[in-house]
Amino acid sequence: MDGNRRYARSHQKRVQEGHAEGFIALRRVLEICLRLNVRCVSVYAFAIENFKRMPEEVDALMTLAETKLLELCQHGDLLHEYGVRLNVLGKTSLLPPNVQAAIRKAEDLTRDNDRAILNLCMPYAARNEIATAVDLAIEDALSKAAEDGSKPEITEDDVAAQLMTTRAGSPPLDLLVRTSGVRRLSDFLLWQCCEDTQLQFSPTYWPDFGLWDFVPIILDYQRRAWAA
Repeated sequence: MDGNRRYARSHQKRVQEGHAEGFIALRRVLEICLRLNVRCVSVYAFAIENFKRMPEEVDALMTLAETKLLELCQHGDLLHEYGVRLNVLGKTSLLPPNVQAAIRKAEDLTRDNDRAILNLCMPYAARNEIATAVDLAIEDALSKAAEDGSKPEITEDDVAAQLMTTRAGSPPLDLLVRTSGVRRLSDFLLWQCCEDTQLQFSPTYWPDFGLWDFVPIILDYQRRAWAA
């Protein structure tokens, strides 16, 4: 979800307004995905590095996150209507207590939904996810070795099993889309997209991103998948 700040500047709006309109775009694109029967959507909402931004912008984002998390999960709203389970992935201990409380409530409200998954990555960094997964895999290997006296070892599959997305029940990543014309991954889902994932880059700022931007990406993904 890239380009909120540049969108705001290009429309002579405050940065906070750009982020608010970015949330509207999230609802719009998520509904498109659900109508297309996309089972799992992961969005990069807030990077760990974003805490280095101006305090006013970070505070506004935290307030927006708290409000919109609960709004998304209300009875009759989008996640309830489509049976979507919400997972917030990342180093959530860095978030303010009120946002952590909103996350717990939102995840609890959607816990029994089983038709689709929305992974909201905040505050997230792929390097942190991988390092955490390695730590957990080592802990698990040492625990098993202590129980049966075997030599402790870990494999690539052991690490993959401890990734936040895997533990949240997400399927393999088929398609990664970055908006705003930037052509880099910026520490998002680096392990997950290292092999068979198709990468797509759109010049559209995230708040403007919609059906006419997304459909050509989906059609190109299908064309490439059928040709493989």
